[in-house]
Amino acid sequence: MKLVSPLSLAILAAMSAAPAVAKEPIEIIQPAKITAPEKVELGKMLFFEPRLSKSGFISCNSCHNLSLGGVDALPTSIGHNWQEGPINSPTVLNAEYGLAQFWDGRAKDLKEQAGGPIANPGEMGYTHELAVSTVNSMPAYRAKFAAIYGKNSVNIDNITDAIAEFEKTLVTPNSPFDLYLQGEQTAITAEAKAGYQLFKNKGCTSCHNGPAVGGTMYMKMGLVKPFHTENPAEGRIAVTGKEADKYVFKVPTLRNIELTYPYFHDGATWTLEEAVNTMADIQLGQQLSEKETVEMVAFLKSLTGEQPQIVLPILPPSNANTPKPVPFGN
Repeated sequence: MKLVSPLSLAILAAMSAAPAVAKEPIEIIQPAKITAPEKVELGKMLFFEPRLSKSGFISCNSCHNLSLGGVDALPTSIGHNWQEGPINSPTVLNAEYGLAQFWDGRAKDLKEQAGGPIANPGEMGYTHELAVSTVNSMPAYRAKFAAIYGKNSVNIDNITDAIAEFEKTLVTPNSPFDLYLQGEQTAITAEAKAGYQLFKNKGCTSCHNGPAVGGTMYMKMGLVKPFHTENPAEGRIAVTGKEADKYVFKVPTLRNIELTYPYFHDGATWTLEEAVNTMADIQLGQQLSEKETVEMVAFLKSLTGEQPQIVLPILPPSNANTPKPVPFGN
C-alpha cells in the first residue's frame, strides 16, 4: 500500500479548504488600484466639467450620474438643446470590464468612448477643437496637464485619457454576492442563493458571466422570440454593416442592476421583475414562476456593490479667453 506523504496531505487539505470562486461563472469585483492619482483627479474634474459641452451645462456625469448607479435613470438620455437621445445610457460603473463601449461596441475602450459624446451634436453638442480651447484657456488646467503629460499637452487625446483613467476607478466591490463567493454563507439570503442556482440552471450565465456579470460578448436581443420595441437602434449592424449583426448588442453588466433602471437598450422596462421575465421569454424560451421571479430578483439585488465615494471637484473659473457657452438655440 502506497503511503501519502505529510506534504501531499497538506496540499490536499489546502485544496479542499480553498474557496470555490474559480469554479463559478461569476468572479468577484476587485477594488480599484490607483497608480496615477494625479491623472485620476484630473480625469474626475473633466468628468464633472460641463464646459466640455456647447451649452456649458452637460457633463459626463449628466448621463452617467454617480449618485444614480452611473446612469441617468431615464429611458433615453437628454442631449444638447433638450434633444431626445437614441438609446438608454449604460452605466459607467465597472465599465472597464467591457470588451468595448456603447451598446453597439463602436468604441474600443473607455478613452475612445469619452471623446464620442463631446463631439456628438445630439449629446454634448461641442467639437473636440472647442473642448480643447476651453480647457486650455484656464491656467489651472494647463498646469495640471503640464505636470502629468508635459508642456503644451492640452489636447483631446490627453483629455479623454484622463477621463478614462478616472472611470477605471469606478468599480463596485464587496457586494453581498462577492462576500458569498468568498465564503460568507450568510452574506446573501436563501432566496438569493436559490435565484443564483436558477440563474445558472436556466442558462443565464452563458452570456452574463465574469467579474461584471456581462459586458464580455455580443448577443442578439430576441434570440428565441422577437423583442418588440419602438426604439430604432439596430445594434452592431451600424458598426459592421453585416445583416447578421442586426439587433445584436453588447451584453450589459448586471452589477448594480437594481440601481440602473430602466432596462434594455430602449429603456422601456422599469422593474427587475419584468426584465427577468422578458429575458427568460425572448432569450431562453422559458417562463418563470412567481416564486422563481422573486428568487431571481433577490439574486440580482445581491450584486449591488459599494458605490464610489466621490468628493466633488472644484473646477477652475472661466476667463475672458474661455469660449462662451450657448445654452439655448442650436
